[in-house]
Amino acid sequence: MKDIVKPIVVLAAICLVVTALLAYINSVTSPIIAEAEAEAEAKAQHEVLREADSFEEVTGVSLPAGITKAVKAKNGTGYVFSLTTKGYGGDINLICGIKSDGSIESVQTLKHSETSGIGSKVVDNGSSYRKQYEGKTADNYNTVDAVTGATISSKAYKKAIDTAFEAYSAVTKEAK
Repeated sequence: MKDIVKPIVVLAAICLVVTALLAYINSVTSPIIAEAEAEAEAKAQHEVLREADSFEEVTGVSLPAGITKAVKAKNGTGYVFSLTTKGYGGDINLICGIKSDGSIESVQTLKHSETSGIGSKVVDNGSSYRKQYEGKTADNYNTVDAVTGATISSKAYKKAIDTAFEAYSAVTKEAK
């Protein structure tokens, strides 16, 4: 009986120590990770709406599902929407800058888990697919060509852009 209990107690003690260490490391690193993600998002906001001086969060507007954050440029140059959509490999987090005239200035992917070499052709920030949306409006963004072999990812990205235009419509109606 002693031969069975002693290894169990030792193993349980090791598991407790390792769990405590992991919890401590997580508590130390999660604020650092959150701060780095916030900085990356702030940088991306300025990249997708270059003429904006600074941003303020949009409040008091009912935004469509998929919008995780909406900010307005204080100088009136447009809006930036942070979005989440479901792609082939999981969630795609992107950010879309829509100018005050209703056209997309730029779109960037913040995070994705799409298949490398296929779905990533849609979401990678250097992709020609993503650049097709620049200058598009709610009336003509559907003319963007999907990436062959990445139909699900292409449709997910287009759905996110549709959601951004819905949000733009909501915030501009509220502003009037």
